[in-house]
Amino acid sequence: MVKALYEGRLAVDIAGLKMQTPVTTGSGTFGFGLEFTDFLDLEKVGAVTVKGTSLLPAAGNKGQRAVETPSGMLNCIGLENPGSEYFLEKTLPELRKYDVPVIVNIYGHSPEEYGEVAKRLDVDGVDAVEINISCPNVKEGGIVFGTCPEAAAEVVRAVKANTSKMVITKLSPNVTDIVSMAKAVEEAGTDAISMINTLLGTVIDIERQKPVLGNITGGLSGPAVRPVAVRLVYQVAQAVNVPIIGMGGIMNAHDAIEFMLAGASAISVGTANFIQPDIAETIAHGMLEYLDRHNVQSINDIVGLALPNGKASMPYLNK
Repeated sequence: MVKALYEGRLAVDIAGLKMQTPVTTGSGTFGFGLEFTDFLDLEKVGAVTVKGTSLLPAAGNKGQRAVETPSGMLNCIGLENPGSEYFLEKTLPELRKYDVPVIVNIYGHSPEEYGEVAKRLDVDGVDAVEINISCPNVKEGGIVFGTCPEAAAEVVRAVKANTSKMVITKLSPNVTDIVSMAKAVEEAGTDAISMINTLLGTVIDIERQKPVLGNITGGLSGPAVRPVAVRLVYQVAQAVNVPIIGMGGIMNAHDAIEFMLAGASAISVGTANFIQPDIAETIAHGMLEYLDRHNVQSINDIVGLALPNGKASMPYLNK
């Protein structure tokens, strides 16, 4: 159905994960996908990326957990989810009714826990796992996996050892050197990289004279972060031998194309899902119009064209 619609011109292959369009959904902004079926045909999305899933159910943070900001929003949901067992028994059977790849975002509090979640999800119907490394490393006194190359690599190795699925590692922008992070997870065996996760921010209610969010800090997403995200994708694309799924403030096809020109082989739409539930399909149509306007046959042909030496700047395209 989708293949006929786009004639294969938007099809991409991300380390073996075949998508009919390069548009997936940002973890945490699309629920488990099933919540959007009244608004969007899931089979017209490149892949469904479900919200962060942990070994056991998690209640998330207390207090207010989201607030709008200029050109974006902050959230501190706290990775609330019903746990891996519920996902496997209740959610996955429903998702399997749709002909669309399923990417499961996973998290844990130790490398061993990440590995255990990956092992549980190594089943038919799960096409890839996306590692959320922006979680506190309990064993190491609160170090965040996503800001320490060695810790991030340890998590990737634990996941790779426990799954046969394609592994994506989601990078945090809250670091001084994202290229070092990217190289560390690549060396540890990740099949692809997704970037970026949210930026840390705080909003203060000046009348109450207190932070708005119950967690004090939250993750900033939306159009405000897009130039930062594009810059980071641009840097990492020239340094690694694995494909990148770009994300961060993508609101339309123009934004999506920008990421692909910067070196992303696919993109993920997040905050925009809250504004327009069928935005993933709308963006795909816009990408096709862009190809027509520039007389380009395949979306793959534009990847990395804005880099200093075009595609030649990208190691994974020139192995």
